[in-house]
Amino acid sequence: MKFKGFIIRVSFLWVEGIALFPFVLVKNRMPNRALLNHECIHLRQQLEMGFILFYIWYSVEYFIRYLQIRNHYQAYRRISFEREAFAEETSYSYLRTRSFWAFLKYL
Repeated sequence: MKFKGFIIRVSFLWVEGIALFPFVLVKNRMPNRALLNHECIHLRQQLEMGFILFYIWYSVEYFIRYLQIRNHYQAYRRISFEREAFAEETSYSYLRTRSFWAFLKYL
């Protein structure tokens, strides 16, 4: 996988990486391939939905999951966008064959 985006290192980031279209912010100087692929999946999701709708949906889904589970990490892991990204982060050709709004199958 050749990354075709903007990677910005932010040493004080509270997570290993975050996608904020069109950028991927990373904590470490040399992010691993799976992390970059995971964040690229989020970039595609954001591009499909539009940045604002993506984060509204992400936040609402997190809030619903949190109310169901009462655990931050488990609620985060059950967000459909995250489920897709974690499931496919080591499938380096995934974005070439990914269908439009593929995250819906992870709801």
